[in-house]
Amino acid sequence: MADSKEKLFSDFPSVSTQEWLDKITVDLKGADFEKKLVWKTNEGFKVKPFYRKEDLEGLKTTEGLPGEFPYVRGIKKDDNTWFIRQDIKVIDPTEANAKALDLLNKGVDSLGFKVKASDLSAEYIATLLKDICCDCVELNFSTCQGHTVELAELLVAYFKEKGYDPKSLQGSVNFDPISKMLGKGKDRSGLIANAKKLVEILAEYPKFRCITVNCVDLNNSGAYIYQELGYALSWGNEYLNQMVEAGVPAALAAKKIKFNFGISSNYFMEIAKFRAARMLWANIVKEYNPQCPRKDCSNTGADGTCYCACKMVAHAETSKFNLTLFDAHVNLLRTQTEAMSAALAGVNSITVTPFDSVYETPNEFSERLARNQQLLLKEESHLNRIVDPAAGSYYIENLTASIAQQAWNLFLATEDEGGFLAAVKANKVQETVNASNKARHEAVSKRKEILLGTNQYPNFSEMAGEKTPEECKCNCGCSHGTEEAAPYMALDKSRAASEFETLRLQTEHSGKRPKAFMLTIGNLAMRQARAQFSCNFLACAGYEVIDNLGFATVEEGVEAAMKANADIVVMCSSDDEYAEYAIPAFKALNGRAMYIVAGAPACMDDLKAAGIENFIHVRCNVLETLKEYNEKLGIK
Repeated sequence: MADSKEKLFSDFPSVSTQEWLDKITVDLKGADFEKKLVWKTNEGFKVKPFYRKEDLEGLKTTEGLPGEFPYVRGIKKDDNTWFIRQDIKVIDPTEANAKALDLLNKGVDSLGFKVKASDLSAEYIATLLKDICCDCVELNFSTCQGHTVELAELLVAYFKEKGYDPKSLQGSVNFDPISKMLGKGKDRSGLIANAKKLVEILAEYPKFRCITVNCVDLNNSGAYIYQELGYALSWGNEYLNQMVEAGVPAALAAKKIKFNFGISSNYFMEIAKFRAARMLWANIVKEYNPQCPRKDCSNTGADGTCYCACKMVAHAETSKFNLTLFDAHVNLLRTQTEAMSAALAGVNSITVTPFDSVYETPNEFSERLARNQQLLLKEESHLNRIVDPAAGSYYIENLTASIAQQAWNLFLATEDEGGFLAAVKANKVQETVNASNKARHEAVSKRKEILLGTNQYPNFSEMAGEKTPEECKCNCGCSHGTEEAAPYMALDKSRAASEFETLRLQTEHSGKRPKAFMLTIGNLAMRQARAQFSCNFLACAGYEVIDNLGFATVEEGVEAAMKANADIVVMCSSDDEYAEYAIPAFKALNGRAMYIVAGAPACMDDLKAAGIENFIHVRCNVLETLKEYNEKLGIK
């Protein structure tokens, strides 16, 4: 049948968009289509419930092929392979070397070494890279920004000593002074002048990049997708412009820039983000008229434009913003979908953050799981074999165009204000991203943004024990002097779950774990639904919840609650029945425990008049409500 090219759908009549809309309107039974089904994104554009072929008309994203300018479909032409990366914080070079060799035998083909500046020496590098075939693996290094030039010189000296072909080596040196300004608020702009020296040191190494845009920091601070992308473009343009003004050829400068993106949990939007990123960066670089130094390169325009310089090299790292301390194994599910979206989007390398990194230094087990998450995508799901499988999707192509437009608008606005560095010094970037962080925290507190195991469906019996949130610390090996002034605002890197975790840890460490007793009565369906809602609500603060099948009378329920030594009694029934049950139960309880009504019934004003103060329902700010309850219960 495959050879006959039979048209299988010829017997089906075509259905117009209007016919679909008419059918949907009927099914909505008078509800507003726009309000009910059209999704307003945080990126500032609307997403329709369905897309059709006609929605592709006029989109530029569908015109290119993989490996072709402007690289919407990726810089890779024949396959979708990517590097599986794991980072090593180097305490002792011998131990780090042993760990690196072990990782290379377990499927990793990209290593990241975080080295202390105070330890740098030729002997140190030789020990660290002993027995590692440097032209068989991607090597990435980071150290104190003020010592990055020294690190690059030591690496080049080592590569020359070992006789490596410069064209065979690939990797990066993490030089990004602006990221330190964003992270600490301290002025590191003077170090940007070192970019030219770095490029000159590594000029003979075409696959070794040394100027980094760590926009992953924006992602980890809660930035929306268009903000991460828009600022990343301006960030990269800042470095590119300064290098060109310093006399570095545009083509060479662009080929030394690497982007380190974060990956949020917004699956399809992230696929679109990376596609849009490559397209926009390619067009930015092209405006610098980068001239190809080679005469035999087939990827050169008629005017000598080096299209290879327009390629974006993008590393992707799973987000830390949505990782959680409680129910931490759910982090595995989050990072898996994040890694999958980045892989499908055609990034060059991926780091999966171990699930336990929130509360401890990842151990061998969690690092193995993080590594195998990528290996599953590559070896079992074969995502490395197909280039840009999302191409042609009506939905993703439109997402790509929409995200590109919003990011481009932000890029232009930032450039109009003097560029990215000027925006950082004016605190514009920090204020914008921190505002997004605050808005997302607010959304989490109201359950408009869900974190399973944290603000919804918590593990009722879980205790943190000795687990406490890990603080972000600098480990570059330099003494940054606490006396140094920080003239600029820093990014707020508090995770989305942090406030709920603080609350729950507060409960646990108080030694007073309250018991919340469900007094279920009346309508079976409603009492069960509200009991389930209330259990999930109160368990978010670490309370012990006691559910029940139901009671015949309120007196029976109150008596059972007192026998259970309940600190909280939650009335669970239907709206209509609260007028009958809520006040008698409140009077029977007589102040012996906190009393809560589950819901927002029409008779709420009457219940409040009777002295009932506490109500929980879907419109509640869960976090603020639970904070209030902790205070009432004497938990500090």
